[in-house]
Amino acid sequence: MTDVSADWYALADGVSGMGAAPYTLTSDPHPRGGARLRHAQPQPRTIVWPVLVKGADHSRFTTNWRRLARAFTRTLRDGPGTLEITRPSGSTRRIAVYYSDGWDGRGQHATGITWDSAVVTLWCEDPYWADAVPVVVHRETGAQVDFLVPYPSLSSGQVLGASAVTNPGDVEVWPTWVITGPASVITFTREDTNESFTLDMADTVHGPLLAGETVTVSTDPPRVRSDTGENLIGGLNWPTAVLWALPPGETPVVFQLDGAAAGSAVDLTFHPRYETA
Repeated sequence: MTDVSADWYALADGVSGMGAAPYTLTSDPHPRGGARLRHAQPQPRTIVWPVLVKGADHSRFTTNWRRLARAFTRTLRDGPGTLEITRPSGSTRRIAVYYSDGWDGRGQHATGITWDSAVVTLWCEDPYWADAVPVVVHRETGAQVDFLVPYPSLSSGQVLGASAVTNPGDVEVWPTWVITGPASVITFTREDTNESFTLDMADTVHGPLLAGETVTVSTDPPRVRSDTGENLIGGLNWPTAVLWALPPGETPVVFQLDGAAAGSAVDLTFHPRYETA
C-alpha cells in the first residue's frame, strides 16, 4: 500500500488511528474533591486510511476502483481483513479491520477519470496491534532413567516443572496451549496469582492422551479440542478453572502433566500485543 508505482497506494497525509488505543474511564467521586479511577475499558479502534487509485485510462481506473472497493467492503461479509505495518527493521505489527465508511471519490474537477482518492475508515474490534511473529514456548518431559541403573535415581513422570514465560508486549495476551501426550491430567498454574486450570482427560470422551496425540486449549475464546476435533471443554475443572492471561513482562508458571513420559510436551503460543503500530 506504500508502493507509489502501483495502481493504488496509501496517502501519508491524513492517516490517523495508529497511536495508543482509546479508553473509556469509569470513576467514582472522591469526598475530598476530584475522583478516583475505578476502571479503564479499552474501546474499539478507528483507523482513517486515505487511498489513491489510478489507471492508465478510464476503463482501467474504473476496474481498479471497483476491485478495491469490493476488497474493503467484503470484510463485512467474509470477516475482517488484516492491516499490516512493516518497519524498515523488518518488524511487522498487524490489526484486524472491518470497512466502516469512506469509499467515495473526492468529487472534484478531473477526479474520477483516471484517478481518484478515498478516505477509508476502518473499524477494529480489538484496539491493540499484534506482532506478526508469534512467541512459542516449548517445554518437554526430561529423559526417563532406570531407577536402579547405575544407582537409585528418580525421573519425573508428572511434572515438566516451574518455568517463566516472558510477554514482550504492552498489554496482556491470551495464549493457546498445545499438549502432546502421553498425559492423563493436565494442570497449568500462574504462580503470581495462583490462577490455574486442570484438564482431566479421563473426564472427556477422548480419554487419556496417548503418545503423539494432542489437545489444544484456547483461552480466548475458551475452547478445548483434540487433534481429531472432539470437544473436550467439559473435562476442565469448572467452576474453579481460570483460563488465565499473560501480563506484560515475566510470569512464573508451572506446567504439570500427570502420566507424562518420553515425548510429552507443552507448546504455548501467543502474539504479543501493543498499544501502537
